[in-house]
Amino acid sequence: MTGVDPDRLDDQQLMKELETIHRTRHDTLLYGSNDALRAHNERMAQLEGEYLRRNPRRPVATGRTREGARERGSGESATPANPGT
Repeated sequence: MTGVDPDRLDDQQLMKELETIHRTRHDTLLYGSNDALRAHNERMAQLEGEYLRRNPRRPVATGRTREGARERGSGESATPANPGT
């Protein structure tokens, strides 16, 4: 494994790692070697798994569910709404 074990990262470090790996995903897919892509996949899975373990009740946008996707044509947003904005 490359990098710090995800369960040893604090919440802020974990989010920074997730932001970085998602930002570099496209270039790795298009231009990385098979080994680089495999390592990227493994690291992404580890980081995302740790995030989900820590946030089992994270907000889920209705438009990002299967049922919500069917209704998306009705103008519903794919992101959680912010009341009062």
